[in-house]
Amino acid sequence: MRLSVIGCGYVGLVTGACLAEAGHNVVCTDIDADRIAKLNAGVVPIYEEHLGRILDSAHKAGRISYTANAGEAIRAGEAIFICVGTPPKESGEADLSAIDHVARQIATEARTPKLVIEKSTVPARTGLELSRALSAYSKNSDVKFRVASNPEFLREGTAVADFFHPDRIVVGVEDPSSAAELREIYRPILEKNFHCPVHEGTCPPGPKAEFLVTTINSAELIKHASNSFLALKISYANVIADLCEKIGANVEEVTHAMGLDPRIGGQFLKAGLGYGGFCFPKDVQAFIHLAAKVGVDFDILKAAERVNKQRIDRFFEKIHQALWVVKGKRVAVLGLAFKANTDDIRFAPALEVVKRLIEEGALIHATDPEAMPRTKALFPHLHYHEDLYEALRDADAALICTEWQSFRRIDWERAGSLMARKLVLDGRNLYTAQRMREMGFEYYSFGRE
Repeated sequence: MRLSVIGCGYVGLVTGACLAEAGHNVVCTDIDADRIAKLNAGVVPIYEEHLGRILDSAHKAGRISYTANAGEAIRAGEAIFICVGTPPKESGEADLSAIDHVARQIATEARTPKLVIEKSTVPARTGLELSRALSAYSKNSDVKFRVASNPEFLREGTAVADFFHPDRIVVGVEDPSSAAELREIYRPILEKNFHCPVHEGTCPPGPKAEFLVTTINSAELIKHASNSFLALKISYANVIADLCEKIGANVEEVTHAMGLDPRIGGQFLKAGLGYGGFCFPKDVQAFIHLAAKVGVDFDILKAAERVNKQRIDRFFEKIHQALWVVKGKRVAVLGLAFKANTDDIRFAPALEVVKRLIEEGALIHATDPEAMPRTKALFPHLHYHEDLYEALRDADAALICTEWQSFRRIDWERAGSLMARKLVLDGRNLYTAQRMREMGFEYYSFGRE
């Protein structure tokens, strides 16, 4: 099919690339002309495993193209995926101005009927407003629009794998024809009938994804409900960690046993610096605001959000306990991205740590496998190191802020010989306390004191 993708951020670029790799002809557009120029030059503007390879493959096959002309992209596709940002306002409400802008563009530029698909995370009832905007701004009464919601469940760092091997594909529609068209779009993935770049060949056998057809309101609600529940699990694990520290228990022993219960599951029961990124903080705020708007009390989510915000305070309690005076101390910050395997620093806990360290007068030497270029734009005066051992050289403390696999493999014997003081504050519980202390380190983590 001929498909258009509006927005070439983390969601839009992965969506466009994967749909092209699955066999569709895709035209991508973005308001950022510089981003489009980079893509046309073969430069991938974000880091995501496998993404560069499939973009190159799709480009060589002639199945993906990029244009800064939104009208050109809109007219090219039978179906249009909206993948623009919906950032939070100060109130927590989702800012839907980009969705509204795209709706106007589609309404004025389309010359043939279109299936308009919300891929961006939006609050319930957005589909209704999108339909109204398309109708209100259309200049051609013969051009009909159908609206659908197809929420994404992509995790940054594994987004390509998640797209090709989903556990469910949710489509919210108004009519059977829209459901049928979306099923056809996803047919190669549902049938595993494509060359899988993740496994470099035929997809391995396994359960097929559930194709769930719902109302548009339900589909929009599913994404917020899912992300908010996962955020709740993270905050719950962090409260358990605080309790473990008070009574001398080990949070990993507790959460591991909890996770063995199939009703609970072990994912997202990880204590540490808390959740970050663009999705969880934004979606929790938007869900709280939506509930309040319709008169539903969502205090349980407010508590989860409060717990998450307190994780940096808890980390700094440990920093002060260990360092006493922060001012003038050389601190190695290991990890800047909000999670491993991405260069995304939006709402990253590590950046909050950096801000606090700057306020307290620390000398910061930072490293991250992918996120340093983006961080330099915000904090140009930090000392950045490609070599993490150079970041650790002469450090009074090492702060682990992102769970990169390369950090799990640090040679701490070598690192300790370089550091001014063998002190590690592990914000992600990457290491075993006993082993670190056997090597002569002062070691602090969450819920395992």
